[in-house]
Amino acid sequence: MVRVRFAPSPTGLLHIGNARMAVYNWLFARRHNGIFILRIEDTDIARSEKKHMVQLMDDLHWLGLAWQEGPDAGGQYGPYVQSERLQIYHDICQKFLKEGLAYRCYCTLEELEERRQIAKLTGKPPRYDNRCRNLTDKQIKAFETSGLNFVIRFKVPEELLVFEDLIRGVCQFDLSLFGDFVIMRSDGTPSFHFAVAVDDTMMKITHVIRGEDHLSNTPCHIVLFHALGQKPPQFAHLSLTMGADRTLLSKRHGAFSLSEYRKLGYLPEAILNYMMLLGWAPRDKKEKFRADDIVDTFEIGTMSKAPSVFDQQKLDWLSGQYLREAEIERLVDLAIPYLQAAGFISADEYAIDRTKLKLIVDAVRNNISCMSQIAQETNIFFRDVVVSEKHIEFLTSEITQSVLLSFYNELCKTHVLSSEIFKNILKAVQEETKVNGKGLYLPIRVALTGREHGLEMYNIALILGIDTCKKRIERFLLIRK
Repeated sequence: MVRVRFAPSPTGLLHIGNARMAVYNWLFARRHNGIFILRIEDTDIARSEKKHMVQLMDDLHWLGLAWQEGPDAGGQYGPYVQSERLQIYHDICQKFLKEGLAYRCYCTLEELEERRQIAKLTGKPPRYDNRCRNLTDKQIKAFETSGLNFVIRFKVPEELLVFEDLIRGVCQFDLSLFGDFVIMRSDGTPSFHFAVAVDDTMMKITHVIRGEDHLSNTPCHIVLFHALGQKPPQFAHLSLTMGADRTLLSKRHGAFSLSEYRKLGYLPEAILNYMMLLGWAPRDKKEKFRADDIVDTFEIGTMSKAPSVFDQQKLDWLSGQYLREAEIERLVDLAIPYLQAAGFISADEYAIDRTKLKLIVDAVRNNISCMSQIAQETNIFFRDVVVSEKHIEFLTSEITQSVLLSFYNELCKTHVLSSEIFKNILKAVQEETKVNGKGLYLPIRVALTGREHGLEMYNIALILGIDTCKKRIERFLLIRK
């Protein structure tokens, strides 16, 4: 059975590029009726925090991802948090020492740095020179007597390692260039390489799907799999996600994490859809689809080797498509916190006029790409309009005044509004003033909203109501009938 894992470190918010790796692991598991595992790699004690673990799990659930095994789901191969597996790493490390697969290294950080610099100056790879690999018993005893801290290094065989990556094809590495790497730090915590290989072995991972930045780590993991008596899993190294400037995605490109996109009010299905487009496309080239639409045709080997570019405009377009199709009641629920924060509606949800709010949200949904934009788009319905000096000058011109006065008089003749009645009112104003097109619509729009562009005029009038429309027009009438 296919078993894949997503293994983030809880050192901060879940990066959108890293979340993409979770998406493809989840999608691959669904494609092959396999198991998707969440594993928390928190052995970086100084930077890992439980609140980050809780947040990233919450963000992944919000995105729609579900795992069959993990910290909150349990499973027969747990624990699924590395800090709870330290004894396992310690026991296997001791086994490696006894079997001669690993050894204690007493080199200090200063010595290692000095050798790295010398290697660079002489044009050699800055690898560890394995000098502690063949220490005599006498040398080892001297180091232990001196009380020096030590790390444990794995003995890397000097050979050519070849493996086939599901995305990148045949890859080969000369292990003589690697040097013996650390598997256990001096503080008793495992290195990334060691913990990953041990966990993937014990959790029976069949496929490792991760970013191409880990490609150079793969040889270290493969030799550890061999030492553990395990056939290595199949590897698939995905291209990384870049910003529009072709540099690695970071905060300077805008929103950075799933949490930030949640706060901005993007719909999770839109984010999920867009992340599946980063480095892959369905056969029919459609850009808007749900995971269920493509799970039967998704093939990891068809993913692009080239870096994917995160396009905020494309995400906004796609998000807008989902907003247009979403259930209106759901959008109202999502809009309420933003409108409350803006002071537009009551903090008491029982005091909210949901009927009117539904009309407002439905009217503006075509103009927004995320729900946080709704306060800006709807403020004309909750606050008096502020009109610029330029617009005041425009509204006081002779032709504009004639349009406003005629429109005001027509409003006074009716007690109800509908789209049909509003159209008849505009038709009557046009016949009376002989003004049409932009000259007819713009004065009314500016007087009612303070803007030259925006929602359909009849929607604005219907939501504002006759009395509010009349009051806003009255402010700009120089001569009242």
